[in-house]
Amino acid sequence: MICLLFVSQITLTITETRMLLSLSFSLERAPFELLETLSKRSEDIAAGLDDPTLTVGSVVLATCNRFEVYAETGQSRPEPVLARVAAVAGIDVTELEAAASSATDHDTATHLFAVAAGLQSAVVGESEIAGQVRRAHDDARARGTLTHDLEHLFRTATRTSREVGHRTDIRSAGRSLVRLALRMAEARVADWGTANVLLIGTGAYAGATVAALRARGAETVRVYSPSGRAETYAAEHDLVVVPQGGLAEALNAADVVIACTRAEEPVLTAELLRADAHETNERLLIDLGMPRNIEHAVSELPGIELLDLETVSKHAPVEELSAAAEAHEIVREAADEFSASRAERDALPALLALRTHVMGILEDELCRARAASQSAGPATSSPEYTAVSADYEAALRRFTGKLLHTPMTRIRTLGREGRVPAAAEALETLFGIETQAGGHTHSE
Repeated sequence: MICLLFVSQITLTITETRMLLSLSFSLERAPFELLETLSKRSEDIAAGLDDPTLTVGSVVLATCNRFEVYAETGQSRPEPVLARVAAVAGIDVTELEAAASSATDHDTATHLFAVAAGLQSAVVGESEIAGQVRRAHDDARARGTLTHDLEHLFRTATRTSREVGHRTDIRSAGRSLVRLALRMAEARVADWGTANVLLIGTGAYAGATVAALRARGAETVRVYSPSGRAETYAAEHDLVVVPQGGLAEALNAADVVIACTRAEEPVLTAELLRADAHETNERLLIDLGMPRNIEHAVSELPGIELLDLETVSKHAPVEELSAAAEAHEIVREAADEFSASRAERDALPALLALRTHVMGILEDELCRARAASQSAGPATSSPEYTAVSADYEAALRRFTGKLLHTPMTRIRTLGREGRVPAAAEALETLFGIETQAGGHTHSE
């Protein structure tokens, strides 16, 4: 009988060190024009970050009031990633650095979870941001730039956002940017029921806009899509479609124009509105696009008032303190659990080493016992003897499993506490299992 003897001396080496990094640019620190430039170059920036010498994986998040990069990288500092973003976007790196906020590992998780929950929005509790986070996640998956940790990070962000929505009333207390913009417009619109509203765009913000308009009693809402999706969208939402080529006519008939497309360049320009406007037609234009959907020079035309994201954000209401405090606590708990589970995974090689070592000894001894029984003669091959031997082997396996339970549980705990080196030292001291612990770094 041939026995495969297990080597009890095990050396485990993990040499690669990675960290999760986030770079954030928001209207709190960054000029609107800088955010607009970053948003326009988001696809190029995503492609530029897909470089194995710089990152292992990355996700680019562009929303109405922020631009963010999440990356898993072997870099110990954010500067190389920041420099790549600046180079691709054509922005001076010093200017970009002055507007950036960076975080790593645990702080990155805390930040993203707060963003997804609407706690970092201009309007606290904004619900649309969760969908934008999911789309950024989906885009990165489609590009093939997700790693295990980034996948885990963004899945947890979505789950945390839902939990905040279920456990707090922050989203009912807070107003979205769409609802806030319409509230600011109420002083200019005497009666929403008789107002002619033109909606430009068919994306996520368009849906929120239609719902908010209906809640205010708006009846005549036309929709125009630069990408040609207006007919389908109008049918789904019971709107009046503006055909391709009919934008100028629809603009002249509108009292309120709300633009919320993902177009890279302005859909409405001063030249377009100057050429087609009637002198007596006063219109309110609301621009919810990032980059701008409406050229800023439009605000200088007679009879036109422009309300854009920059203006709306400056008038964002004070957050509902009690709801926000509870939501922040949910975010903190989620970030702590994310970091702990990620740290525990670093302990898996140590767990495998211990289990391999102990189970190797067990298999060696069982192999010797089987060989000895076969050499003892025909008596050991009887059914009764075989049954007893099987019972003994099962009992030994159960005993070994119970013996391993406590140290393996303790190693997992050490991992969650970020103390994998302590587990490695214990294994080497007690069992002679040499480990060189490394893996991820975790900043608290």
